[in-house]
Amino acid sequence: MTVADPGDMNKALKKRQFSRPGESVILFVITLCAAVSLVTTVLIVAVLVRESATFFQHVSFAEFFLETEWQPLFEPVSFGIWELVAGTLLVTFWALVFAVPVGLATAVYLSEYANSTTRKVLKPLLEALAGVPTVVYAYFALTFITQDLLRPVFGAEVNVFNALAASIMLAVMILPTIASISEDAMSSVPRDLREAAYGLGATRLEVTIRVVFPAALSGIIAAILLAIARVVGETMIVAIAAGSTPQLTANPLDGVQTMTGFMLQVGLGDAARGTVDYQSLFAVGMMLFLITLAFNVVAHFFVRRYREEYE
Repeated sequence: MTVADPGDMNKALKKRQFSRPGESVILFVITLCAAVSLVTTVLIVAVLVRESATFFQHVSFAEFFLETEWQPLFEPVSFGIWELVAGTLLVTFWALVFAVPVGLATAVYLSEYANSTTRKVLKPLLEALAGVPTVVYAYFALTFITQDLLRPVFGAEVNVFNALAASIMLAVMILPTIASISEDAMSSVPRDLREAAYGLGATRLEVTIRVVFPAALSGIIAAILLAIARVVGETMIVAIAAGSTPQLTANPLDGVQTMTGFMLQVGLGDAARGTVDYQSLFAVGMMLFLITLAFNVVAHFFVRRYREEYE
């Protein structure tokens, strides 16, 4: 039995004349949708570049990238981006500390230990967490996590607005992403690899750790990097629960401000349109775009580097 070359099949499809008028309409609609998404992305990047260029006419690159104090709305004005970057990295780090172990353990259980009935019940319930509005997560962090969980444990030194409460809810938010995508990657590992390991006397745990996990590594890494990108771009949870105080700190019990939190603050009207304060929104947005783009590039690299193909 011979397998057709995908390249030859694509050439044949391109040469094929549509036998029904409806097929041409469908092709046009699909092409239009693809073009709309591409044009939208280009326009967003163009606006960010244009407005950021206007901002950097008033603020030097040296001040933006070398200064460590961010205070654009009050005197003395300062535009050092690193306090916002530090706040973003702080909540991202702690969100991953909580979400990655739980998410991977959940994926292992659903893929290797749960029976089909349990999997059909638990996986949709887990994925339902992704449908909860983030503003609900934010106020839950502000009230229950801070007031009823963190303060009884750490005392009154915990600020009402703090990075740890925001990180915990961010971890809950990205848990379905890590668990679901990782479980799909593990489930796609061929059964023959598992049976071969069992035939050599390996236990289920050894098969999971030494066979399934390495074979699904590209999907697992992609899931984690996708979760990172979502945490970096999240707005409501960090704006409400983490606070609006930019500062360079590694203490998760302190209040911080992230890049998206500042963008929301300015967008709500704290700066007049056309001012340098307002233009700083786009400069921060461009920085956020570049960070997210970097995560996507790294994710693409790891997926290609560690991808396992089976026939």
